[in-house]
Amino acid sequence: MATVAHCIARFTDQEPIKCIPSSHYLSSRQLIQRFQVCSSSMNGCQSHDPCVPLGTIQTRTLPAVLTPALAMDTLNSTISELMSEPPPFTSGIIRLQVPIQQQIEAIDWLHAQDQLLPRCFFSGRSRKSGFNLYLDSTNGNSYDPVGHDLISVAGVGAAVFFRHFHPFSFDDWRSIKRFLSKKCPLIRAYGAIRFDAEAEISSEWEGFGSFYFIVPQVEFNELEESSMLATTIAWDNGLLWTWESAIDALQATMCQITPFVLKLRRKVPKTFILSNNNVPNKAYWDLAVVLARRSRVLTTSDIDLITWLGCLQIEGDNAYQFCLQPPNSPAFIGNTPEQLFHRKQLSIFSEALAGTRARGGSNAVDLQIEHDLLSSPKDHLEFTIVQDTIRQKLEAVCDSVIVEPKKAIRKLPRIQHLYARLKGVLRSEDDEFDVLSSLHPSPAVCGFPTEEARFLIAETEMFDRGMFAGPVGWFGGGETEFSVGIRSALVEKGLGALIYAGTGIVKGSNSSLEWEELELKTSQFIA
Repeated sequence: MATVAHCIARFTDQEPIKCIPSSHYLSSRQLIQRFQVCSSSMNGCQSHDPCVPLGTIQTRTLPAVLTPALAMDTLNSTISELMSEPPPFTSGIIRLQVPIQQQIEAIDWLHAQDQLLPRCFFSGRSRKSGFNLYLDSTNGNSYDPVGHDLISVAGVGAAVFFRHFHPFSFDDWRSIKRFLSKKCPLIRAYGAIRFDAEAEISSEWEGFGSFYFIVPQVEFNELEESSMLATTIAWDNGLLWTWESAIDALQATMCQITPFVLKLRRKVPKTFILSNNNVPNKAYWDLAVVLARRSRVLTTSDIDLITWLGCLQIEGDNAYQFCLQPPNSPAFIGNTPEQLFHRKQLSIFSEALAGTRARGGSNAVDLQIEHDLLSSPKDHLEFTIVQDTIRQKLEAVCDSVIVEPKKAIRKLPRIQHLYARLKGVLRSEDDEFDVLSSLHPSPAVCGFPTEEARFLIAETEMFDRGMFAGPVGWFGGGETEFSVGIRSALVEKGLGALIYAGTGIVKGSNSSLEWEELELKTSQFIA
């Protein structure tokens, strides 16, 4: 295997970006991470005709092995064989996957690859005992062709990425779906979409564009009783990315992968907050009563964002955890309880989540708080607006929509919410794009009527939301799932983070109580 430098130029729209140190936290449009870009890649959104199918889409499952190191050996041997026998197609995508006969957590594997970009992590909601049965049928990670539940996915490198600065469009969706197939359900595009693509992009969010998705080059799947290591090769001569380019890029990434995985210590070393600057501050919040807040937190020592994400997993019962980091960009991480939608074939699921209370210190107190939330006129109004809006939007693409339960309580470790589940059957799988574009933004994160509320946010909020409160998730061939990117933060390797949280403002809202709700929502990060 040829020797490959550990820092290779990556091409975005054919322009090379050099790996150089960052000058100051979130301070420059040349915001460059102190990480290694692990390969060059192709932008799938540059296809002249996203309707032209790829020459081949394949998944090849290789014999199971005992350890990640043996899986690496198997993959490297198979990649070498592919080099000598290239496929007879001018475009395609091939996933090579090796089952591992032990369960290893995907976040532990990702932590071992700490210096490689781009990277992603997505975890489905917990399925522990006592878990809400309504959620069991609507968790997209429940399906895996090997016969095990897929718990979480970590990936580095990009076999193909999708990024642009215009709003996410139907053609962009088709460009992504072009690389996916029902026959290869674990070839997925993971990523996020801006809350408001019409708003000006601030420097800290530039690396994400208006949307950013990747099909990882190297991917680790944590299953219910085992694991899987996979590599993906994507090429398209029409996008000036040949089979040879794809193989070379994959080998460059594989040279940097470590097979040695240690258990992540889910405890952040004790650190002190030097400053916590809220935008808006409390005085402006009381005056304007806006929807969201950004807190810039500076700390006395570096934040290890994967360890931080691991700590969020402890808080993450009934919630999704995610991490998305393009090259030359901070990482967007979060622990969100809110599902935007989950499509499996023609079945479509969504959720209404609104109203917030803290958990009680005892069962009796917790039940009293639950009762107060269920009987609150203000929270009922907020919840009704969210539920009715989602139902009406689903009815536009479904023959019928079932709401069950119509109003219940979702309990998280620190917080509890009003909750309802909605289910329908799409008339066509192509309606997926319409579902995504109509359900986002939901009234819970934007307001209602939507366009008037979005305009008001653009006029009154003093920061760029970026991907906060936007769709975060993945597209697959026969299945797609997105959460809402709330309870989230933007983290650069260094001394600090930007933490985002929002509230629902309706008639009867009290600015001081809403501020306390923000404090409650950000407490999982600050703790």
